[in-house]
Amino acid sequence: MRTPHPALRLLTLLLVSMMTIMASAAISPSLPRLRMAFEWVPGIDLWVRLVVSLPALFTAMGAPLAGVLIDRFGRKRLLVASVALYGVAGSLPGVLTSLPLILVCRGLLGLAVGGLMTTAAALIADYYAGPERGVVLGRQAAFMGVGGFVFMLGGGLLADIHWRAPFAVYLYALLVLPLILLFLPEPEVKRGAAAGGAARVALPWSTLWQVYALAMVGMMIFYLIPVQLPFLLRRLGVQSSAMAGLAVGVSTVVGSVVSLRYARVRQVLGYRSIMAVLFACMALGYVLVGMSQSYAAVVGGLAVSGLGQGLLTPNMANWAGEVAPEAARGRVMGLLTTSLFLGQFVSPLLAQPLIGAVGLGGAFLAAGGLLSALAGTFGALAWHAARERSGAVQGAE
Repeated sequence: MRTPHPALRLLTLLLVSMMTIMASAAISPSLPRLRMAFEWVPGIDLWVRLVVSLPALFTAMGAPLAGVLIDRFGRKRLLVASVALYGVAGSLPGVLTSLPLILVCRGLLGLAVGGLMTTAAALIADYYAGPERGVVLGRQAAFMGVGGFVFMLGGGLLADIHWRAPFAVYLYALLVLPLILLFLPEPEVKRGAAAGGAARVALPWSTLWQVYALAMVGMMIFYLIPVQLPFLLRRLGVQSSAMAGLAVGVSTVVGSVVSLRYARVRQVLGYRSIMAVLFACMALGYVLVGMSQSYAAVVGGLAVSGLGQGLLTPNMANWAGEVAPEAARGRVMGLLTTSLFLGQFVSPLLAQPLIGAVGLGGAFLAAGGLLSALAGTFGALAWHAARERSGAVQGAE
């Protein structure tokens, strides 16, 4: 079989990666209208938010299994099946009239995301290494950000027509499917079975648990924006779903620009230093959003938070990919996917009682406080590590 052009292979990977952010971005602006359509359902405030976050739970559950499967049987078959399921399960709620059935489809969508995101992350780690991997991960995060903006804005425009209309954008997956079949070859890597079993490969858990915990917390806080911001804007008098989609998309666009510079940032800063910087940017942005009394002020805060959000995913993926043994790479990236999406799922569950106590603005301020503490902690760790390295160099002299 002829090897596909590297540019076509990369483009296909980036188009696949856009689907992960689409899982929530496309319908986020329509949440207030969806709530109105099912306002007679008891506990609708929580249920309507689960329409966005429920896929994350199933992604978190399915990603580890996907990692085991691709380590043992290869990447491409699971990716094709996941993308096909994504297109069908994602678009079907557009014609359903039952909220429980809509939630079932959202769960199946989450399983599809777990398969495609884990496989895409493993393929990037398979195809690329060293600084080139950092560049590709930055481009991946940028594409995800641009895709988030485009589909968020498009979802908002469609939601102004009808709350069902945004579900049609999930048919995008069926357009990408032929590209996967043509341009993503199965990489030649050691399969877990041939290498003695992926389960018996020693993993650097001391590093991985740190990466997984940070990924979960970072995504949990980030998800306040797509889930809660449309409701905050309504409190400020912004009724247009398109305007809500535009506001939410601002942080993803800014994040995309920053993501493109990730490889350059990584050359200068270590992983923990990058965490300190990105948490500090997110903290300032969330505080600004929480204090905002106008649409323009909210957008400004989102832009600031995007400076940090653009570094979060590529830093986590690069960190995990760097320490992952080749034979267990799928499992490592699957658990990273689980961490990211588990954070998405628990976000509204933890935020809802907090919002009831302190309000939407107060919830963003509380998140800003937590982010500030994380920034200070990792800043101190990075400073201490730098001092130790400096002392070691001086001692050697």
